[in-house]
Amino acid sequence: QVQLVESGGGLVQAGGSLRLSCAASGRTFSGYAMGWFRQAPGKEREFVAGISRGGGNTIYAASVKGRFSISRDDAKNTVYLEMNSLKPEDTAVYYCAADRNAVYGITRNYARAYESWGQGTQVTVSS
Repeated sequence: QVQLVESGGGLVQAGGSLRLSCAASGRTFSGYAMGWFRQAPGKEREFVAGISRGGGNTIYAASVKGRFSISRDDAKNTVYLEMNSLKPEDTAVYYCAADRNAVYGITRNYARAYESWGQGTQVTVSS
């Protein structure tokens, strides 16, 4: 398994932007599909965005499509989540996760597909 560490969270006003990073340990990062999930207080963890091995396929939750962008840099063992036009309802703890069993070019949008998780980073959007 890879070890994942998120960073970049914080407090931002509505309409603002943040960029989350997730650094992975290990030499096989390129062999994982990666995903971002979030969990707001009192709510279940939900899928936000995913990127396939190789980076050729990305998928997004409907609630963030057009505002968020996921990318990866395999040379740096890092996956990013660029978040623009943030809304108060985006407030949550954001987690990155790694899926080692995804078929090349495929990204999965459900939590049970991912076996490695980071500790999370808090994003708070004020109105």
